[in-house]
Amino acid sequence: MHLAELNISKWKIDPDADPVARGFLENVERINALAERSEGFVWRLKEEGRAENGHTLLGGPDTLLTLSVWENAETFERFVWNTVHKRLYQQKGKWFEQMLSHHFVMWWVEEGWEPTIEEAKRRLDHLDKHGDSDHAFGWSHLPHVKLWQQQRCA
Repeated sequence: MHLAELNISKWKIDPDADPVARGFLENVERINALAERSEGFVWRLKEEGRAENGHTLLGGPDTLLTLSVWENAETFERFVWNTVHKRLYQQKGKWFEQMLSHHFVMWWVEEGWEPTIEEAKRRLDHLDKHGDSDHAFGWSHLPHVKLWQQQRCA
């Protein structure tokens, strides 16, 4: 089995007008390229049409999403917490709203499966309603990965 993940963020500033947004926007391509070169990376959503549909499904044009698949939790954890991605994550509060519901979910998929935004939204909703389970979970559901425990959003 592979690990799928969805992460959503909603701008709290106008990314087209606020110069503070440059700190995030100028790094998106670099972080995506780093992910794609990382050990364990399998796939990520790139298709603009599907992404636009996802904005509507997940909250509107001010919503950003990452949907990806990794070989396992350990390689995904290393990418998130042991690369430059961590520095951007630590600054998330400058750019994005603090969300009242879950904004991040993981689940297991068969090798070769490319999840849809609709599937990811159902997993996120399940996590909101039922908490961690084998169907949808956060980092705390994976006792063998620990780097997330040392992190905090600014």
